[in-house]
Amino acid sequence: MSTTEHVRCLILGAGPAGYTAAIYTSRANLKPVLYEGMQPGGQLTTTTDVENFPGYEHGVTGPDMMQQIRKQALRFNADIRSGEATEVDLSKKPFVVSIDGDKKVTCDTLIVATGAKAKYLGLPCEDKYAGMGVSACATCDGFFYRNKRVAVVGGGDTACEEALYLATIAQKVYLIVRKPFLRASKVMQERVMNNEKIEVLFEHNTLNLFGDNGVEGAHLVYRKGEPDEKELDIAIDGFFLAIGHKPNTDFLKGQLKLNEVGYIVTEGNTSLTSVEGVFAAGDVADPRYRQAVTSAGSGCKAALDAEKYLMEHNL
Repeated sequence: MSTTEHVRCLILGAGPAGYTAAIYTSRANLKPVLYEGMQPGGQLTTTTDVENFPGYEHGVTGPDMMQQIRKQALRFNADIRSGEATEVDLSKKPFVVSIDGDKKVTCDTLIVATGAKAKYLGLPCEDKYAGMGVSACATCDGFFYRNKRVAVVGGGDTACEEALYLATIAQKVYLIVRKPFLRASKVMQERVMNNEKIEVLFEHNTLNLFGDNGVEGAHLVYRKGEPDEKELDIAIDGFFLAIGHKPNTDFLKGQLKLNEVGYIVTEGNTSLTSVEGVFAAGDVADPRYRQAVTSAGSGCKAALDAEKYLMEHNL
């Protein structure tokens, strides 16, 4: 039988956005409850060194950084729990959130910081080389491939942007494109095709990655299934996925305004959503930047917006 409790502020998600929101709401004495979801610490727990987050002069591992932010939230008595939101009812107040399909929590304010997952090709080698050459964020990890050879998978604007960024760091960039054309905007296509460091491999699919102590190369196939199909290997040190992200918002469909690919739509430069009293923070509402530092900042904004809402409504 399901149980129910009521809280003033409920936070869903445990990446930089969720934990930062917990720090701010705890210090404001809102007594927040945070459910960490399926991946406590968020995507950063799958990375190795983080060198672009302010305050870490010599860098820090993703898991260590998230553990430190979590401890900071606990220091201010945030109630951090295991569990995943599986259903919500935002049509009435207080809001009703189902946790793990069983427990129900009602809340006066809801901060959604459930993040987004990078899309992968589904190759077993992607897990094998996670943190050892496979990445879904060139801005995060490109620095480690200075003067090395890398490959980017994708044909849209994001893939072209990543390839161009990596071309400022790496010795050589392969852009692996499944189709015989780029889907990116005309200006991005021109920049890629005119960059001497970038080689575009049209009509290529990745079959596998190989290497003893990390990625050393990729096994590709040209024109898969066609009479002139041909397999080949390229030597690379890094393999970057740029085929999109999927926001973790399936449980919100029909409850909040989402964009065409599922990101939460917020009002201007705020965390306010289409439902008053519900706030969004981090990658779940950010298809553009997706950085730890911007996620943390948005967690701060959501917490301040929630605090203001509670004060204005005497809750």
